[in-house]
Amino acid sequence: ELEGVSCNEIEGAMYAFPSITLPVGLVEEAEKNEVAPDAYYCMELLKATGIVVVPGSGFGQVDGTWHFRTTILPPEDKMADVAVLMKKFHSDIMNKFSPKV
Repeated sequence: ELEGVSCNEIEGAMYAFPSITLPVGLVEEAEKNEVAPDAYYCMELLKATGIVVVPGSGFGQVDGTWHFRTTILPPEDKMADVAVLMKKFHSDIMNKFSPKV
C-alpha cells in the first residue's frame, strides 16, 4: 500500500527486496549529500522510526532503480506497528520531496 513501492510476494523467505520509486527532490538531496538515493531513504527511515533496512545499491541493482532489502524479523504481534510506522514515514518523505503543484 506504499505509493511507488512494489515487491514480489514473499514465499517462505524472511527477506523482501521491494523496488521503490523515489521523488526527484529526494534523489537530488541524496546526490547533494553524496549518498545513493536508496541509502538516503534507508537512513531517514532509521532516524525517523528505528526501522532498519539495507539499501539495494549494495546489491548491484540496475542503474536508475532503487530498492531496499528488509528482513522480516519482528515478532508477529509487532508487525502491524511496524507497518504503521513504515506507511507514515513513506507518506511523509514522499510529500516532503515531491514537487508541489
